[in-house]
Amino acid sequence: MAYQAKTKSAPFRRDDWIATVDPARRDEAGRLLDLFCRVTGWEPRLWGPSIVGFGRYAYRYASGHAGEAAATGFSPRRAELVVYILPGYADFGPLLARLGPHRIGKSCLYIRRLDRVDEGVLAELIRAGLDDLARQWPIHPV
Repeated sequence: MAYQAKTKSAPFRRDDWIATVDPARRDEAGRLLDLFCRVTGWEPRLWGPSIVGFGRYAYRYASGHAGEAAATGFSPRRAELVVYILPGYADFGPLLARLGPHRIGKSCLYIRRLDRVDEGVLAELIRAGLDDLARQWPIHPV
């Protein structure tokens, strides 16, 4: 049986989406949406029920595993905002040092409160992540 991706791209409807966001996160979610739109210049799409993605890329690993994913994006979760920078944060230490309170996973940046980080640095991280990804895989705006 061929692998089927669980997270697929779908049209984004701001009013429908914002109604699904925890009320305590709505303002931050709207600010992140505006920031990603401004930095990427692309229209958002939903990837699964909660990830707002920008751009897309197709990948194929040496193992033969292939798929498609958002090039960058975010999810306003109840406990934290999650920012997705692909392929990861390994080379962004100097930017992360200027960001403010956060924690990271392999490709996820976790922020408890948007007003505690430097949004200008966050914009730099989004752009740097896209530039890094583009060196590995072609990125498409839609």
